[in-house]
Amino acid sequence: MDTLSSIALAAGLGWASGLRLYATVFSVGLLSKYNYIHLPASLDILSHPYLIALSGILLVVEFLADKIPLVDSTWDSIHTFIRIPAGALLAMGAIDSSDPLTSTAIALLGGTLAGGTHLAKSGSRALINTSPEPVSNWTASFGEEGLVATGLWLTFAHPATFLIFIIVFIALLIWLLPKLWRGIQLALGRNNA
Repeated sequence: MDTLSSIALAAGLGWASGLRLYATVFSVGLLSKYNYIHLPASLDILSHPYLIALSGILLVVEFLADKIPLVDSTWDSIHTFIRIPAGALLAMGAIDSSDPLTSTAIALLGGTLAGGTHLAKSGSRALINTSPEPVSNWTASFGEEGLVATGLWLTFAHPATFLIFIIVFIALLIWLLPKLWRGIQLALGRNNA
């Protein structure tokens, strides 16, 4: 892999882990196993049949949990402690560097991307869950799955385009997160009144 592809892979795996960790591990592992994509040696473990099976089972559980209002927020709360470190580890594996400084820096950036994506997802879902109808929740859930599929495709097919997407995403995140926080505070204040 060239440098641009490695950076896009690290960013893509970190970013996608914040939305759909198990879908990311499952799809990347399966595509690597059948040689549709090539991963660095440090990520070869993703194509192991046991890991593909485990991530596939967890993908189904997450797919179902994510469609049920309030269950999705509980799932997201628990996964705050899973998605962010996993995003950091996947990003670090994408670079496959023996330099501890590079590996640590990439892990921090991958974890930050996973964390930002996760906070945007869980915050927007918390606001969506204040609506009593399930359609908005399902729409958001399917939209996230489509976004992950598109993002991962761009990561491998058009790494430079994906990196532009990530820059735009980060700018949008910087703008969006304070608004989500204020919205959650308003919703909680309204529910406590």
